[in-house]
Amino acid sequence: MIPFAAPTDWILFSLETAATAGPQSEWDPELARAVLDPFARLAEEVIAPADLAADHEGCCLEGGRVRLPPAMRTAYRAYAEQGWPALSLPERHGGQGLAPPLQGAVTEIFAGACHALQMVAGLVPGAARTLERFGTLDQQERWLPRLASGEWLATMALTEPGAGSDLSGVRTRAEAETGAAPWRISGEKIFISGADQDLTERILHLVLARTGPAGSGTRGLSLFLVPSHDEAGQRLPVQVTRLEEKMGLHGSPTCQMLFESATAELLGPEGEGLRAMFTLMNHARLDVALQGVAHATRASHIATTYAATRIQGGRPLAGHPDVRRMLDTAEALALGGRALCHVALGALDCPQTAPLVDFLTPVCKVACTEAGIEAASLAIQVLGGYGYLREYRVEQVWRDARVTAIYEGANGIHALSLVTRLLRHAEGAAAEAFARFVGDSGALDALAVWQEARQQLLARPDPAPAADAFMQLTIETAFAAVWARLERAADHAPDPARLRALAAFTAARRPARLRYGAELVTVAL
Repeated sequence: MIPFAAPTDWILFSLETAATAGPQSEWDPELARAVLDPFARLAEEVIAPADLAADHEGCCLEGGRVRLPPAMRTAYRAYAEQGWPALSLPERHGGQGLAPPLQGAVTEIFAGACHALQMVAGLVPGAARTLERFGTLDQQERWLPRLASGEWLATMALTEPGAGSDLSGVRTRAEAETGAAPWRISGEKIFISGADQDLTERILHLVLARTGPAGSGTRGLSLFLVPSHDEAGQRLPVQVTRLEEKMGLHGSPTCQMLFESATAELLGPEGEGLRAMFTLMNHARLDVALQGVAHATRASHIATTYAATRIQGGRPLAGHPDVRRMLDTAEALALGGRALCHVALGALDCPQTAPLVDFLTPVCKVACTEAGIEAASLAIQVLGGYGYLREYRVEQVWRDARVTAIYEGANGIHALSLVTRLLRHAEGAAAEAFARFVGDSGALDALAVWQEARQQLLARPDPAPAADAFMQLTIETAFAAVWARLERAADHAPDPARLRALAAFTAARRPARLRYGAELVTVAL
């Protein structure tokens, strides 16, 4: 087994190169180092060792409660006691108020060390952001300190049987009452990560439920806060009825939930639940993109370390051209995906760059999740038979990474959104912001190819058949932009020669990839 090593130096280089590329007024590299170094130690020494137990032991449902492996509980306790849940939450409510790029850097290291644990703990920043934007002052004062303390974790309860990606089919019902508890929720939710667990005594569920009449579609949905316990500590009628058996992420409980007239608080205006939920979902989508980066990085590290010492044909495995190709591809996917996420995170809290964030969020989600899966597959191939065995655990990287292309919106749905809503909404403001980003980065050849394909799509009444092809072309264009930025900053990289070699590797292949992507768009239309 090759131990997990946090890529702290490369993350800091990417943050300073990519996350500060937008109109961010402050960047403190010393603060960033002070945050990431101790978290890297926690991840390497405590969280990563729990990942093996998470995968081998998994979770179980006992007496209506979900039990996680003891190592997971130990790791979460250390995480909470050191104050990490509060990192990006507002200072006035017990948080540390740090910027999204630093939270994203912690997320990547956390997911690389143990995706299963990060997945259970990782919805707190998104839930807090949703409470800040849509909650009343009273709701913020009650719930944000609880989330910041680590005593409560949060879930996102959207999906239902027969209503997966199509939220207009949500049947879970919220009914108004009189008195202190004005709403009651009844219904069933599925595929809910961390719907119950024994890391924390209590859980805050963010639940999408129908308040409008039947047939009202997404306009009849509202978002609610549903606690697992009342203020007196009594458990409320929210229970797990099934624990799913999965291909990967064995340490992250994926649950079917039943709400039986559970007490709920309306979060945001009635009937605008989808708008409120998208605040949480978009945060989660960037989190998932960073999970993909983490898997690509971990797979690349395992494969590179193995290939450097494994002798094949009288020389190290890394010296063989086809192996070198696979190693370079995996590492380039990790570095490029990280930089792309950092661009989005650096622009996240700036109103002027909101259109760019809107455009980059689905692109990051698709690009980085597919990068994680591809890098893991390449690493298995590099290790050969050992890659297929559990010994080096790269097969677990692939199993854990595979779901990232499915949850938080299947990648095909994000591709469809790109060619419909994002190319046309508000006169194409999001697409224009992306074009400016690419142009400002200096990737003009890529921009010209992308713009031509964009015009083809705008000229068609139904661009849906070309959705996947255009998403792949957009990803290649986005990578051209971030690699141009990385290469210009190569002197400051942890390994300048390695970065320049990878930049040359990607640049040599890019024209053919762009031509191929453009041709696929034309063929699909």
